[in-house]
Amino acid sequence: MTTRRFSNAQIDRLLRPMSVAVIGASDRHGALGCTLLNNLVQYEFDGAIYPVNPKRDELQGLKVYKDVADLPDGVDCAVLAIPRAFVVDTVRQLAAKNCGAAVIYAAGFSEAGEEGAKDQAELGRIAAEHGMIIEGPNCLGCTNYVARIPLTFVETNMKSPPAGARAVGIASQSGALAAVLATTLHPRECFVSTSVSTGNEAASGVEDYVEWLVDDPATHVIAMYVETFRRPAAFIQAARRARAAGKPIVLLHPGKSDKAQESAATHTGAMAGDFKLMQTKLAREGVIFADSLEELADITTIALTSPALPGTNMVVLGESGALRGLAFDIAEDIGLDLLHLDDDNSPNLRAVLPDFVPVSNPTDITAIGLSEPVIYTKLLRALLEDDRVGSVVASIIQSDPITCKIKLPAIQAAIEGGNITKPLVFAGVDEGANVPQEYIDHLRAAGIPVFPSTERAYRAIARLADLAKRDLTDRSGEPLVIPALAGEHGVIPEYRAKELLRPLGIPFPASTFAASADEAAAAADALGYPVVMKAQAAALGHKSDAGGVILNLKSADDVRAAFTRMYANVAAYNAAIRLDGVLVEKMGQMGVEMIVGAKSDPEWGPVVLAGFGGVTAEILKDVKLFTPDLGVEQVKAGLLSLQQAPLLTGWRGAPALDVDALADLIVQMGRVMAGNPSIREIDLNPVIVYPQGQGVMALDALMLVD
Repeated sequence: MTTRRFSNAQIDRLLRPMSVAVIGASDRHGALGCTLLNNLVQYEFDGAIYPVNPKRDELQGLKVYKDVADLPDGVDCAVLAIPRAFVVDTVRQLAAKNCGAAVIYAAGFSEAGEEGAKDQAELGRIAAEHGMIIEGPNCLGCTNYVARIPLTFVETNMKSPPAGARAVGIASQSGALAAVLATTLHPRECFVSTSVSTGNEAASGVEDYVEWLVDDPATHVIAMYVETFRRPAAFIQAARRARAAGKPIVLLHPGKSDKAQESAATHTGAMAGDFKLMQTKLAREGVIFADSLEELADITTIALTSPALPGTNMVVLGESGALRGLAFDIAEDIGLDLLHLDDDNSPNLRAVLPDFVPVSNPTDITAIGLSEPVIYTKLLRALLEDDRVGSVVASIIQSDPITCKIKLPAIQAAIEGGNITKPLVFAGVDEGANVPQEYIDHLRAAGIPVFPSTERAYRAIARLADLAKRDLTDRSGEPLVIPALAGEHGVIPEYRAKELLRPLGIPFPASTFAASADEAAAAADALGYPVVMKAQAAALGHKSDAGGVILNLKSADDVRAAFTRMYANVAAYNAAIRLDGVLVEKMGQMGVEMIVGAKSDPEWGPVVLAGFGGVTAEILKDVKLFTPDLGVEQVKAGLLSLQQAPLLTGWRGAPALDVDALADLIVQMGRVMAGNPSIREIDLNPVIVYPQGQGVMALDALMLVD
């Protein structure tokens, strides 16, 4: 089912209007309505312009209308460059005149308190009632560079993409970031198709404009700055369509430092924070993440100008042994894969290089390029034609104009006249070198992105190559439904959670619930000693803190005594807690402690969390989130990317552990979450992982059900 709120034709009235009303048009220098009107006139907007100002009869040779009531019906878009106090009534009047869209610059709405939030809600109501597109409030406006329509109050460099040129569409909740990104990209010969700043998103959001950009033939890459996805399901659908259309989305989203939700009932709920959950969900849809504004521009540059996105196995053509060593360090730090090259596995490269230069990656050709610049051309062509290579960075010492004249034309020649299908990036290693602009322009014109440092190039390529590593195939099994869950609500204590989950294949130790000391002793006799006893109550989330766990009970007398002691412990901890009883459980063997849990976000949906447990679980947070559509092999790959993964594969002589069984448990948990939307959280902590072939065992279980 589609989640689209608007058709392309509706959004066209904002982004491709045939008529524009400027509410608050002015000739006062510095006024928002003045700059906006100047932009439209300067760039020769070929539709009708209707300035509105009660104190003017004419502006820039255009007839001025006294108020909204005087405007003709059906104006495509009205831009409100007026104070906040007049916005709501003006939008109401525009809706009555069948205006298709409105851009609201004014701030002071939901970001400014209760009254502002109430007015913003009214804007949303008006828009919904009349099928009106509202951009903002508190936004910078929008600019269609292809159609040359600048509906913004900032001075605009209308650098329109030539016919057939690739261009990026910008959708940003920050107008400043949208403007800065366009300003950064334009000097790199990276064209922008359309830029939209959504501000407070009273009635339209970034997801609506991404849907439009996916269908826009002038847009090939989508760059975004987003602080809050207000309609996650709609954005997931838009991202899915973008991937199917071959239009990469590059996203900058602050919020990695958000504190864990204090209201979370489980370890899983605390560690699966909003940012991580969002990132996990969008990574599955092919979204590429940037960590900074600089990265957003750099990633977009390569995605836009290269013949294809970088794959894994980057190769560096370098000229210095010292820089070669630094490249290894940077690559390891950012998780960038360098293809192993040597004399034996690369005969084509061996044939190009002098005898005294070994084949390697990064390659150190020394200073031979100064006397034989053709080596740059030959070596780069050999690398670009090598099917093993995912991308190439020319890490070059530029020095001065004479050196540039020797090296740079030879680098450019590497892709001239050839069928190049992978990125070649030029990265100078001496920022500040005197490089004539003509050489930079020639490289860019040839489709070679130019970076002032190798590290920036490496980081951008690493982000893009990460997409090539993702297996985005849906390998989920059928959802697992818990029939008995219908009557459950709130925190489900351990014994009941295990009763619900055990039939679905979740492995737990043999156990019996007991409501009295005699029942507990009988249960222990049946299970076989030694046993563990655990207090059971929905209000007792962390049993150990309350003295609610007693280990290694070896006789019926031990069990009876432990039962009495446990009730006393819990009463001393919190007299308000009433125990349902105790769980008597067979003691198991020790192994590596993991945590496996799940969380269902009301808007993003479910994820499963897995990682290393124990007392340091919430300190180290060596965990990973998995979406429920993954298969065992995909989950295994994620587990083996954890920082402490060597503990799973056999560390210092220890046996390799049953990672397959752990991955299978995670997949099962995903199926449980997919089949039971009422489950908010599940926590299996700890999960003991045994040597390969011996499986896993979840020792504890806690559930939270809506």
